[in-house]
Amino acid sequence: MSISCAVIIPSLNPDHRLKALAAALQSYDFAHIIVVDDGSDSAHKVNFPISTDRLTLLVHEVNRGKGAALKTAMQYVLEKHPEVKGIVTADGDGQHLPRDIAACAEVMLEEGCFVLGVRDFDLPEVPDRSKFGNCMTSFIFRTACGIKISDTQTGLRAIPREQLARWCEVEGDRYEFETNQLLALGKEKLPFREVKIETVYLDENRASHFHPIRDSLRIYARILRFLAGSLFSSLLDICVFYLASLLLGGMLGKAAEMVCTVIARVISSLFNFTYNYKAVFGAKGSAASSMLRYYILAAAQMLASGGILTLLSMLLGAENPAAVTLLKILTDSTLFVISYQIQQRWVFKK
Repeated sequence: MSISCAVIIPSLNPDHRLKALAAALQSYDFAHIIVVDDGSDSAHKVNFPISTDRLTLLVHEVNRGKGAALKTAMQYVLEKHPEVKGIVTADGDGQHLPRDIAACAEVMLEEGCFVLGVRDFDLPEVPDRSKFGNCMTSFIFRTACGIKISDTQTGLRAIPREQLARWCEVEGDRYEFETNQLLALGKEKLPFREVKIETVYLDENRASHFHPIRDSLRIYARILRFLAGSLFSSLLDICVFYLASLLLGGMLGKAAEMVCTVIARVISSLFNFTYNYKAVFGAKGSAASSMLRYYILAAAQMLASGGILTLLSMLLGAENPAAVTLLKILTDSTLFVISYQIQQRWVFKK
């Protein structure tokens, strides 16, 4: 039975497995197969399949990155293949089996949603670096972004045609593109499905072009920027709160915690809004609507912080500024995760 999807395979300096995968996929009767040579050297050109009526080889003259290769192929599908109802992205190093690629395509066509082919990271043959990377990223996605994904590193993704133009606009030209794609998936509340696939690692995944330090920094760039901005804002907030407590605490009595919280939050929030607006979420145009939503959130968070802090101070009998400041750190740390999710989904939505 024909599968009205195009399979996209980005590749850099592949071995013989790329040709084998392309041949196997043609036996599954996909509508089209698109292989992207992302700047491979001359010694590896021989490992690319030859273009036919059902297979297209696109070439980047220089290496531009996996994200750029995927965008090139998606744009090609939009322009040249109106009959295709969706695409499946896959790796050409043997990790993704043809039957799993077909299974993800079929679920996407049946349900009309984004599909992730997910592996089992509890198996003993999974390399330690892959286990660690996925566990860390999954934890960050769940706690900071409010989206539960069991395999954040998977390159096997099935995407409906109507979403392709959106994904061509996602930031990032290398491995960070796939992470930014998942962040956008959670931020825009797009439905998605996970499909279990066979876990294949060949030679401890040595064929991967992933550079642990350089590419991890790219992958986590947005989350790291948010954490850095939040950390600096929190330090600023705490310092202002401590100074205000020293200067005003004796005069304000029981109202000291709330008043000092307001002063600290106003100053730190001005910095945090400007930083998040420009450096984290990349908002464009007028900041008025985002600022209004931001300060609605800031006011609610400020009242929650001050109210919880006052209650804890009374219950625990904390009176000196150092003890109250410690309670404030614990309180605001708890509110941090909720704040990120609201900013991601509502405050800075495009």
